Amino acid sequence: MGTTFVLVTALLGFRALGALGVKRFASWPAAGAHALAVMLVMTASAHFVPASVTFMPNHADLTRMVPPFVPFPGLAVYVTGVLELLGAAGLVLTRRRRIAALCLAVLFVLLLPANIYAALADVPYHGGEPTPLWFRVPAQILYIAVALWAARSAAPAARTATPEGTAAGRTDVTPTARL
Repeated sequence: MGTTFVLVTALLGFRALGALGVKRFASWPAAGAHALAVMLVMTASAHFVPASVTFMPNHADLTRMVPPFVPFPGLAVYVTGVLELLGAAGLVLTRRRRIAALCLAVLFVLLLPANIYAALADVPYHGGEPTPLWFRVPAQILYIAVALWAARSAAPAARTATPEGTAAGRTDVTPTARL
C-alpha cells in the first residue's frame, strides 16, 4: 500500500512542478514516468536490505514472496532489484524512456505470480499482515498501466527512414551522430 501512496504522491508533486513551469514535468505521462522512477528506487532498495533491518521491507521479506517453482529465490530478488533500478534510470532519461517503460511493463507482468503467490499463501510482508489479493493484483495492474502511460512521454525518434533507407532530413548520419 505504501508503494501506491508513493507513486500517487510523487505523480501529484511532479505534475505540480510542471504546472509551476518546470518543463520536464509539463505533461501527465512525463510526471508519471518520474513518479514511477521514484517508486521503483524505493521498492528496489528493499531488494538489497539485510534481514536485520526491520523498519522497512527487506531481502528476506521479498525472498519469501517468490513462488516455489522459481529457482534461486534469493538471486531472483537481487536480479529484480537491479532491473527495477535500471528501469528507474531509463524512465528519467527521455531518450530511453519508451524502452524502459515497456520493459518495466513486462517485468511487472512477470512479477505478478509472486504477488499472487504471496497473497494466496498468506506470506507476511515486513512482519505485518499479508497483503490481500484484492489489493495486490489491482496495484500491479496500476504499475503496468503507469509504465505504458509513461512510454507515451518518450522523446520522438531521432531520425526516420525514407523509402531509400536514408535518414530523412539529416546529413549527420554517422554512427556517432546517432548516439
